[in-house]
Amino acid sequence: MSAKTTHKKSGTKADASVTQEETKREVRAKHQDLREQLQRLQAEFENYQKRVEKEREERAQYAAGAFIAKLLPLLDSFELALKNAVEKDAFYQGIEMIYAQLKSLLEDNGVTEIGAGSFNPVLHEAMLTEASKEPKGTILDVLQKGYKLKDRVLRTAKVKIAK
Repeated sequence: MSAKTTHKKSGTKADASVTQEETKREVRAKHQDLREQLQRLQAEFENYQKRVEKEREERAQYAAGAFIAKLLPLLDSFELALKNAVEKDAFYQGIEMIYAQLKSLLEDNGVTEIGAGSFNPVLHEAMLTEASKEPKGTILDVLQKGYKLKDRVLRTAKVKIAK
């Protein structure tokens, strides 16, 4: 047996227009709900795209930081060679130019030296302490330069501080 539903037919035009008006309201409400749902989905997708792009940039910066950290000993070697050079001849000037180019390249890519200033354990590593007339914690000498890539520390500066 099948169950049949019977619809009562309204005999008046007023009943038909009320039913039609209710149907239009329901369609408009459904349309508005779908529009709002679409807008939320679109906003979520845009946020997702921004998050993915930010993560991609962070990964690229991390990879660049790892590579640059491997270059820092080369920079140290140039500084040591220039500091200990006996003759200031054309060879010395060539080495000095290469060093300047390397340093400029690193600076152009967001690498900065960590300044001496006052001791900061995030930026500096105390290797030695020495009695001094300076206030406690003052950096007396930089034993090895430290570097940052934008906000990230690549290598802490190794320093001697006053005790």
